[in-house]
Amino acid sequence: MKNKKVLVVLGGTSGERAVSLDSGRACVQALKKKGYKVSTFDPKKKPLNLIDKNKTDIIFNALHGKDGEDGVAQSYFEYLRIPYTHSGIISSYNAMNKIISKEIFKKSKIRSPLYFVLKKEVYNKVKLNKILKKNRMDFPIVIKPVNEGSSIGVRICKNISELKRDLKSLFQKYIELILETYIGGQEIQAAVLNNAPLGAIELEPKRKFYDYKAKYSKAANTKHIMPANLTKSKYKEVLKIAGKAHHILGCKGITRSDFKFFKNQFYLLELNTQPGMTSLSLVPEIASYKRISFENLVEKILLNASINR
Repeated sequence: MKNKKVLVVLGGTSGERAVSLDSGRACVQALKKKGYKVSTFDPKKKPLNLIDKNKTDIIFNALHGKDGEDGVAQSYFEYLRIPYTHSGIISSYNAMNKIISKEIFKKSKIRSPLYFVLKKEVYNKVKLNKILKKNRMDFPIVIKPVNEGSSIGVRICKNISELKRDLKSLFQKYIELILETYIGGQEIQAAVLNNAPLGAIELEPKRKFYDYKAKYSKAANTKHIMPANLTKSKYKEVLKIAGKAHHILGCKGITRSDFKFFKNQFYLLELNTQPGMTSLSLVPEIASYKRISFENLVEKILLNASINR
């Protein structure tokens, strides 16, 4: 395996490009330390169909966001018939699309916040108060784009004026948005590696919520509590739910599920099929607690690579 040529695909064109570059570079260094022959490919500089099959045995997918973790990049890897890491086309698409994933969670009896979808053309024609009443939605309300990651575009609105302001702003970029009941309580994130629960970490953001800056800026001073401050039975429960979500979405490799723990119940917010692998990322921190070094974690993800995921 060590003589295999590994191509780390990183960067891309999404709003998470900077994070993907950090993740990819960290994974490159880890794989080199493990003795692999490693090169890189950035889809912003060249289209994915120009990946050289003759110089690539395995693809390590370090992309984040649109075209990286929504099935698009995966469809190129399948077309090229090169084994790749993380989840496949359909599971990536379903997990990235918050409407689809929420419906899948609902059918599988996994608790998730109450929500409804608001389209731009509908918003311009109806009264907002009536829509909220119809959907039994009270403040605070969370607004989310349907298929962004890293909390990009997420807003928490405490009243109708904030909601109108943020909807007007977001509808300049997006054609549909999710409006979701805000859930308080503890911020818990659980990782699953190669179908086995890895662990759960708790976050205490100093900011309004665990947004993009809280995730990726040291200056945000987000407190990480590993393992999450839960009873043994509740810790097992959140790992079980994360494993179930990973399974029902058909995920492979590594995933990280984002939960809120409120009034003794877990609410699954979303599942990430391409979790960050930066110095501030949660999956490496969870793995470290389980005595899995960053290099070994990256190698475990690599060794799970395949086609037809």
